[in-house]
Amino acid sequence: MRIAFLNWRDLTHPEGGGAERYAQNICAGLAGLGHDVTFFCAAHDDAPAEASIDGYRMLRQGGRLSVYPASLRRLRDLERREGAFDVVVDTQNGVPFAAPWVTRTPVVSLVHHVHREQWPVVFNPLVARVGWFVESRVAPRVYRGRQYVTVSGRTRDELQGLGVDPDAISVIHNGTDTPIGRIAARTAHPTIVVLGRLVPHKRVELAIDVLAALRDRHPGLRLRIVGDGWWREQVAAHAQAREVTDQVDLLGFVDETTKHRELASAWIAMAPSAKEGWGLNVVEAATHGVPTLAHHGAGGLSESILDGVTGILVHDTEGMVEAASSLLSDEALRTRLGESARGHARTFTWAGTIQAWDQLLAHVASGGSPIAQIDEGLSRSALVS
Repeated sequence: MRIAFLNWRDLTHPEGGGAERYAQNICAGLAGLGHDVTFFCAAHDDAPAEASIDGYRMLRQGGRLSVYPASLRRLRDLERREGAFDVVVDTQNGVPFAAPWVTRTPVVSLVHHVHREQWPVVFNPLVARVGWFVESRVAPRVYRGRQYVTVSGRTRDELQGLGVDPDAISVIHNGTDTPIGRIAARTAHPTIVVLGRLVPHKRVELAIDVLAALRDRHPGLRLRIVGDGWWREQVAAHAQAREVTDQVDLLGFVDETTKHRELASAWIAMAPSAKEGWGLNVVEAATHGVPTLAHHGAGGLSESILDGVTGILVHDTEGMVEAASSLLSDEALRTRLGESARGHARTFTWAGTIQAWDQLLAHVASGGSPIAQIDEGLSRSALVS
């Protein structure tokens, strides 16, 4: 198949994260199966406008918002010069590309999560209202009758709440190819790790609040924050305001080996985000036998974490403090949850994810009606729970 994949950013973008890893792993996997894949995303810094990566073509154009019209123009230009694509994957990261408006090619709408809670956290009230209107009212009309894909059952339920036909939504989870096993010894002192971009809705400050509440109960406690972003200075300022700067390590962006070494050496992980489509950071920590704490109602986090089995879900910061204290104090509990998390992580592979995408895109490209195909990872998760 000839496949176009529209995505807001790529992994080299300063704000790239889990959604970009998902998109590029899918593109690489599909290219490995022999498909002709073109990835459209925003330009940034000194990144080349065109590149070949892992067997697929990457085209960068436009900025934070102009990437949408710029990518659509590039898509139409390629269709005129090279012929029509067989299928277009249109990633909706709050704002849709609205590919159905410019192409007759079958379009698949990929939605990682619904941004209801995030609009007012990141933007002023007016922009937040406009953004939520576009996401909740306009987008469902643009993609009505089209195939949807999301990465968790929680997001599927939220899309249904916006009026999307549940029979048109397939769930295809993130995978993980990380070797299951320990690559570093646990630290001698109690350590919490947070992995993710430093942006407001990730709420990394809550992890700092937990550290501040527990520093007397757990001498030597440290917080290791892996990741970077435009909110870094605010995170650092919060650590200073809570007087725990000497116990917080802001590591910034690190390479894959260092990332997994940090995960493997931690006692517990925290995912304090307001909303995640899935929680790739949760599964990556789980591959090293590290359980994660997160909040109920934070989208896919309540699916990537099996409460009381592979980690703990809480309702508020006080609950996070007490859950973290229990895990830090009880090695047997940490070990039990960590081993269950490791087993849970084994059910999610990129090979399975790519196979599900290959089958779904072939169905759509051949003119098939939207389907609600649940991938094997979700079925196995249900059995575990």
